[in-house]
Amino acid sequence: QVQLVESGGGLAQPGGSLTLSCAASGFMLSHYAMSWYRQAPGKERELVAEITGAGGFTNYADSVKGRFTVSRDNAKNALYLRMSSLKPEDTGLYYCAKNRRFDKYYHSFRLDEYHYWGQGTQVTVSS
Repeated sequence: QVQLVESGGGLAQPGGSLTLSCAASGFMLSHYAMSWYRQAPGKERELVAEITGAGGFTNYADSVKGRFTVSRDNAKNALYLRMSSLKPEDTGLYYCAKNRRFDKYYHSFRLDEYHYWGQGTQVTVSS
């Protein structure tokens, strides 16, 4: 069955960096768009980054553009999110998620098109 396991979260200072990882299993990772989204206490879920199955297209929320980089290594069944210039408002629980559509070139910035996610990894940005 589909399994996604996020890791790499922790405490970072404002301006610092963290890299999140997502280990995927149970499906052909290379044929699905993947995304990262986050949820902060009292706020709605926010899609922050997406990447096509083939890896040739990425897209970001305005709130993280220029600071976050999503990448993938299909051979290792892994997804990554490099976060830099972190801000306190980046604090939240971060999840990786799998798109519904079997198409290595498909992409979508709609959270409702992602139907599997892991348990999340906590990112806290504070001095």
